[in-house]
Amino acid sequence: MDPISSATTKQTHLAAVPYPGRGHVNALMNLCKLLSLKNPNILISFIVTDEWLTFLAGEPKPQNIRFATIPNVIPSELGRANDFPGFIRSVNSDMEAPTDTLLTRLHPPLTAIVADAFLPWMVQLGNNLRIPVASLWPMSVTVFSILYHFELLQENGDFPAELSERGEQIVDYFPGVSKIRLADLPSFFSGNGVKVVGGAVKSARSVDNSQFLISTSVYELESSVIDALKAKFPIPIYTIGPSAPYFELETSVKDNGGDSKNYLRWLDSQAEGSVLYISQGSFLSVSSAQMEEIIAGVKDSGVRFLWVARGDDGRLKDVDGETGMVVEWCDQLKVLCHNAVGGFWTHGGWNSTLEGVFAGVPMLAWPIFWDQIPNSKKIVEDWKVGVRFQAVGGRNLVGREEIAETVKRFMNPDNVEGREMRKRVSELRDTCRRAVARGGSSDSNIDAFLRDICGIATEL
Repeated sequence: MDPISSATTKQTHLAAVPYPGRGHVNALMNLCKLLSLKNPNILISFIVTDEWLTFLAGEPKPQNIRFATIPNVIPSELGRANDFPGFIRSVNSDMEAPTDTLLTRLHPPLTAIVADAFLPWMVQLGNNLRIPVASLWPMSVTVFSILYHFELLQENGDFPAELSERGEQIVDYFPGVSKIRLADLPSFFSGNGVKVVGGAVKSARSVDNSQFLISTSVYELESSVIDALKAKFPIPIYTIGPSAPYFELETSVKDNGGDSKNYLRWLDSQAEGSVLYISQGSFLSVSSAQMEEIIAGVKDSGVRFLWVARGDDGRLKDVDGETGMVVEWCDQLKVLCHNAVGGFWTHGGWNSTLEGVFAGVPMLAWPIFWDQIPNSKKIVEDWKVGVRFQAVGGRNLVGREEIAETVKRFMNPDNVEGREMRKRVSELRDTCRRAVARGGSSDSNIDAFLRDICGIATEL
């Protein structure tokens, strides 16, 4: 990647402020690394809590990205799933004051702020400090449009709604968004979703007062929605995705407890396309009873698997090393790009969805919450590069027999449907790689954003 001319950027100092969740932090850090690669002369202050610094301190980063911390004023990351609405309330009430204090003390003076849109107060804070703010939207642009135009649901009498009665109803009034069932919208009709939807809508709407909008999507994957938003918004919109560490694929995997490369050696010994990679994310999880069925179903399928199981799950201790391997951590994108991996069991978070597409790996979607539901719809129905467990999201347990049969069928290389799916995901892989290649849509948008903020620096 060619860096932007350093002559115009020596004063450029960015503050990067992520929402305190793993997927959000990763997306913003990957963007910062890309900016740093493009221009090593910019300075980036990455702002996290003291707790988050302990999670990130050991991870490699360029020298011109430095950490700046605020106190632990929010509940611990290790327990945020226990009270998700309460965690969000704390983020929106307790982080602003210490962040404000920190921003005013950073030196040299800030040129601009890149803030996760799920910190809506950051836009007003930046405006008060007279520092331009780029809002980073870390989910699909489709979900952004749905939340930004949420009042359309209410105006059409589709919110609130009982999904058991109206889930199959089609809505087609979100700008640029393809027809979608109510049941495939983000999970804001019940449970915790109802409690947090107001804040999510506020986050999307906060972009009205920012100076730039950055999307982690790829233009070619959501062009109709992006075009609709560009026609509506007076500010620049940059699609820079996938915000994944594809630029680090050639580097060595970090040491993680002394055995971080064992899983790559194990993959090297497996046949091409034979391994199902299983990772259900770093936040929410299924019930204990459902996990029992998933473990039994995957084992009974006879399919080889590499399983990321965070924490101490004794139910996976007796995995036969011939047929499967269980790890607490792995370099996900590097694993997905390994030729032994033929499928990706995913919760359908946006980062993972884009990594699956970038790697050209079909996906077996098990969505749990929020944007995972429309992402899974996109994977299965719009892009046709995956399969979704139909009973997921309901109250009934998905049994081990159904899981075993679905996994076998999904991973069968001779399945006609599977061959078509693999052909389509290969085409999307090529689309993503063209986007990040020199002169591609994402690469050009990163250049454009850098030119814009470096232009601000020269005016200071």
